[in-house]
Amino acid sequence: MPERLRHILEMIRFSHTVFAMPFALLATIMAWCLPAPEGETVAITWQAGLGIVLCMVFARSAAMAFNRLVDRKIDAENPRTATRHLPAGILSVQSVVLFTVGCSIGFVASTLLFWPNWLPLALSVPVLAFLCGYSYTKRFTSLAHYWLGISLMLAPICAWVAIRGEVVLSHPADILPALMLGLGVLFWVAGFDIIYACQDAEFDRDAKLRSVPAKFGVPGALRIAAVSHLLAVLAFAALPFTASSLGIIYWIGLAAVAALLLYEHALVRPNDLSKVNLAFFNVNTIIGIGVLAFTSIDLLWN
Repeated sequence: MPERLRHILEMIRFSHTVFAMPFALLATIMAWCLPAPEGETVAITWQAGLGIVLCMVFARSAAMAFNRLVDRKIDAENPRTATRHLPAGILSVQSVVLFTVGCSIGFVASTLLFWPNWLPLALSVPVLAFLCGYSYTKRFTSLAHYWLGISLMLAPICAWVAIRGEVVLSHPADILPALMLGLGVLFWVAGFDIIYACQDAEFDRDAKLRSVPAKFGVPGALRIAAVSHLLAVLAFAALPFTASSLGIIYWIGLAAVAALLLYEHALVRPNDLSKVNLAFFNVNTIIGIGVLAFTSIDLLWN
C-alpha cells in the first residue's frame, strides 16, 4: 500500500498542489483580515481552516486522477507521456478509479466542516464537475488552458465563500477581492499552461487535439502566453483597489512577480523548449508561494 500510494501521488503530481493551495490560503487570510461590510462580522474557526486545506487536497487529487484516467490512451500514444503510470501499467485503472471516487467523497464530506455555512456543500458537486470537465476540453476547444485557469481561479473564490458565505449572500460586492485575486490566477495559470503545452504542439495536431500551440504554432502560443501573463499582472495590480488594506509591501512583491514572469518567458524560445519544465514548475512555484507570503505579510502588518 505505501508503494501504491507513492505511485498515485507521483501520478497526480501532488507537488503541483503549490499552484492553487497558496491562493486558497491567501483568500482565507484576506477573508479574515479585510473589514466586513457594516453590520457584518467574520469569524474563522480551526474547523474552517482545516476544511480549506482538505477541500483543496481532495478536489485537486480527484480532478488530476480523473484526468489521468480520461487521457490514458492519449498518453500511451504520446512519447513524452507514454511512461506515465497508467499507460506504463505501474498502476491499474481500478486503483485509480477507487482513488478518484475516494477523493471525490472526501471533498464533499470536507465541506461539512464549514457548517452552518451551507454554500460549500451545495456548490461542491458542481465545482467538482467543472474541475473534472477540464479533462475533455482538448477534444473540442483550443481554450482548454483557460478552462484550467478558471479551475484554479475557483480556489480563492471558493475559500472566500467558505469563510464569508453568509456575508456574500447579503452583500454580493463583498466577493470582489477574491474575484480579482482569482482573475490573476486564471491568466497566470493559462499562460504557463500554454507554455507547457508547446512541448506537444506537433503531437496534438496529429492526434486532432486542440490547444493554443497546436492552433497558432509555438511562436504564436508564446506570444499569447505573454499576453495572458500581462493580464495576470494587471489583475493582481487591481487587487489593492478592492482590498484597500494592501500597501507598499504588496506592490514590491508584485514587481518581483512581474520580473519572474519576464524571466519565465526569457527561458523559453520557439526553437528551444529545453527549459520548459524549469519555467513551468520552479518559477511558478516561487510565484505562487511568493504571492501568498508578501500579501499575507502586508495584510498582517497593516
